[in-house]
Amino acid sequence: MRVAVTADHNGVALKERLAGWLRARGHEVSDLAPEVGAAPVDYPPLCEAACREVLAGRADFALLVGGGGSGETICANKLAGIRAVACPSVWQAEVARANNDANVLVLGAKVVSPTLAERILAAWLATPFKGAEHARRLAMIAALERGESLL
Repeated sequence: MRVAVTADHNGVALKERLAGWLRARGHEVSDLAPEVGAAPVDYPPLCEAACREVLAGRADFALLVGGGGSGETICANKLAGIRAVACPSVWQAEVARANNDANVLVLGAKVVSPTLAERILAAWLATPFKGAEHARRLAMIAALERGESLL
């Protein structure tokens, strides 16, 4: 699987660990994070870059790592075609993939431990999209992205 990864200053250590975890399992990793230290880094351009890799088909999904993950999730979901979900549990990762065909995983380095983050990522990779009524709902979401009303 091809994975675009990025992180701000809060998430760089966890991003490094997860990028290595992915590579060790044979996944292709495109690391889009800048070299960061203790100085704050703005996450919106980082999120956009990783999400555009997914939208262009150069990555199967993106992994965004921040402090809490809320800002990254909001930012990523501004791009039509992106379904980003912050997943602080294995169950949420499974549901996000199975029911929502989420294509961007967001993790908060201040929310999940590195070990839990690996378990969440493993569940994300292993869970297929169910389709059926869930595909119908995704079509409705796409209509909203195009500015159409569902009412």
